[in-house]
Amino acid sequence: MAETTHPLRRLQGISATNLGFVIAVCALIIFASAATDTFLTERNFTAMSRQIVTNGLLSLGMLLVILTGGIDLSVGSVVAFAGLLATGLQVHLPWPLAILTALLMGLAVGAVNGVLVAHFRLQPFIATLATMGSLRGLLYIYSETPQYPEDPLFRSLLGGGFIGPFPVPALIFLLALPIVWFYLRHTISGRAVYAIGVNPEAVRLAGVDVRKHLMAAYMSSGFLAALAGVLLASRVGVAQPSVGVGYELDAIAAVVIGGGILGGGGGTVIGVLGGVLALAAVDNVLNLFNVESYYQQFLKGLIILVAVLARRKKV
Repeated sequence: MAETTHPLRRLQGISATNLGFVIAVCALIIFASAATDTFLTERNFTAMSRQIVTNGLLSLGMLLVILTGGIDLSVGSVVAFAGLLATGLQVHLPWPLAILTALLMGLAVGAVNGVLVAHFRLQPFIATLATMGSLRGLLYIYSETPQYPEDPLFRSLLGGGFIGPFPVPALIFLLALPIVWFYLRHTISGRAVYAIGVNPEAVRLAGVDVRKHLMAAYMSSGFLAALAGVLLASRVGVAQPSVGVGYELDAIAAVVIGGGILGGGGGTVIGVLGGVLALAAVDNVLNLFNVESYYQQFLKGLIILVAVLARRKKV
């Protein structure tokens, strides 16, 4: 009997924690709505829907990695490199091929991370930290100056495009959500990702190829980070080597706020969406009140700390 009641109590505790974060975000929205006339405008919501795409895609990839008990610190560098490739290569290639090259680069970086973690059994923090630094150096070797797209279709069809009232980048993010959800809930590999985060040795003894599923998680993270970089460069119309610094912090924050457990075994796509929207609301409110960016980073660090502490007893 005790074995059945304990999980129920655990779920109730997690639900109470999530409810607390929802109440906090709702209070923030009510405050912003009352304190400024800009927050509830259609223009502001459209801008927010485009701005959440980068962190949204990064957070989905980060979720896959965190579920395995890992972390991916290289996503910010991948965002910058993918943007530079997607824009800079347009001098020599049609823009669809430039985008394809950028996405393949993301897959390659994810494969490197996967090999280091799965085959050489390096700690994910160390492996992806090394990849982050190495890739950041390579992108400055590739280009020390901003790159601008040669083909106007790169911007008009992607970053600046709309289908009805909806921005194309936001629709791409919305399409990625059910794909990742289906992968985690209805595929063998997705269920293995959860199991690996709980007890990788037991999964290995059960005959599951742990290395293959770790590779899939890190490659997915790299691909989604590259896609985020392409869409970001397309939206702003320029790619810079300095872009992406600290983006991994936002992605980790969104996963943790949404119920992800650092160390593996817990987290959902719906939770990540909630975390992304919560951070977007915080960023938007702070920007509306002209709060300096370094205060925003400080606040995000506090949010991660509070989220981890709030869920610590449930782990």
